[in-house]
Amino acid sequence: MKMLWRLTREAARYKLLYVTAILATLGLTVVNLAAPRVLSALTGVVETGTVSLPVIRSLALLLLALYLLRVLFRFLSNFLAHKAAWYLVGDLRGRLYDRLQSFDLGFFHDKQTGDLMSRVVNDTRDFELLYAHIIPELITNLVTFAGVLAILLSINWRLALITCFPIPLILVSGVFFAKKVRPFFKVSQKCMGELNARLQDNLSGIHEIQSFCQEEYESGRVREKNFAQIKAMLRALRASAAFHPGVEFLSSAGTVLVVFFGGLLAYQNRLSVEDIVAFVLYLSLFYTPVSGLATLLENLQQSLAGAERVALILETPSAVTDMPDAVPLTDVKGGITFEHVSFHYENEVPVLRDISFSCKPGMMVALVGPTGVGKTTLTQLIPRFYDPTEGRVLIDGKDVGKVTLKSLRSCISPVLQDTFLFDGTIAENISYARPDATRKEIEEAARAANIHEDIIRMPDGYETKVGERGLRLSGGQKQRVAIARAVLRKSPIIILDEATASCIYTQKGNKKIRKPQAANQTALIFDRRAAARLLSINSIRR
Repeated sequence: MKMLWRLTREAARYKLLYVTAILATLGLTVVNLAAPRVLSALTGVVETGTVSLPVIRSLALLLLALYLLRVLFRFLSNFLAHKAAWYLVGDLRGRLYDRLQSFDLGFFHDKQTGDLMSRVVNDTRDFELLYAHIIPELITNLVTFAGVLAILLSINWRLALITCFPIPLILVSGVFFAKKVRPFFKVSQKCMGELNARLQDNLSGIHEIQSFCQEEYESGRVREKNFAQIKAMLRALRASAAFHPGVEFLSSAGTVLVVFFGGLLAYQNRLSVEDIVAFVLYLSLFYTPVSGLATLLENLQQSLAGAERVALILETPSAVTDMPDAVPLTDVKGGITFEHVSFHYENEVPVLRDISFSCKPGMMVALVGPTGVGKTTLTQLIPRFYDPTEGRVLIDGKDVGKVTLKSLRSCISPVLQDTFLFDGTIAENISYARPDATRKEIEEAARAANIHEDIIRMPDGYETKVGERGLRLSGGQKQRVAIARAVLRKSPIIILDEATASCIYTQKGNKKIRKPQAANQTALIFDRRAAARLLSINSIRR
């Protein structure tokens, strides 16, 4: 029930659309209840011998009007419910994406990209199933059931009670079915996320797969995930396949009882032909919502399984957020200080132990050390992608944990070890740091990164498409585009990590590109090489 209440609150923003759709659904139900009565009335007129052309014309026109109203109400019910549901799905996808962007990097350590994508794209669609199908059909079925039951009781209460005989059995089996099938749907959607993750991982690593001739091995792993999802879905469908015929049999048993006892009452002249016709016509309406219970329960369990995966993301707190009393970081000079900083990832051995050093504004400082000593971790602590386990990181003497994340990160231009370019043009990737930058500023940044000459030799120049993750550029070109992006931002602090730092110096220590910093810009270079003013990672441990 908590889950249903949470989902109901999500739909409140589109209550006008949804209330209108529900009213149309109720109107459709009333029309469906009225139509059989008109048909039985026509039978009664014929039976009593009071048939006449005006009466037939009136009943026919009334029936036509009801059918036209049915078309109108069905259109409004279906379209408005789907419109509200898809708006909700769109909102949820946006909220999920925004939420994922707000998480600290630690959140993604044990997550698979494909699984997160599946939650955003696939699991949110289950809300459409809930709001455009399950809830309208549930309302229709409940109102239809109650309305038909009232009509049947008014016709012949004894026969109506006989009609209700299978209902308790159907409800009990429905509760059992719901408990049985929901875990299968949860496993199925989990397997779907794992399948998406495997596909995403393999397509991203297609170069390595082909280079090491692992196509057959990876095909086997994809098939394994694929069949795991199919197996879980088939387990749910097996339970459903057993439940549906059972419900239909119980409904049919009720119909047999009604036919037998109804025929007996008619034989005893205790039930008129008009009432028999009405009872038979309403009988199908009575058992239709009961039979539809199986489908509704199946769809409900599927939608709730997806909703749980969505809610888990929305309700997970981020480990790195603005403090309640956080203030903007202003007038940044670029001084950086680490005070007795220690850090370890969750349930892992410490990566940094009691690190202390300072860097004055405008300095270019290289922190050197072998692979695995924590250089990249240091780059992540300055913009608060992680918080230190112990100690403090300060910029201009201000604790980065006490300033707003946006103001902190806006004064830092990182060029990370794993260079990432978006699928767009070179100009778009460089100007990503400053979307309002002019072409002249973009070219100046490219010259500073020593990539301008490479770019103008390309057929499309700065409008060259780089491909997904920059696959159309060489490794060195990608790194220089990333450096140009950082230079263009003109932030007080620039960070060059490992591989990108190699673009600054040759193995002999000679400069390869212009100093990627303004006169008042602080630059931190994290590398294994000796350059600029050196700080050994080992020497700053205490």
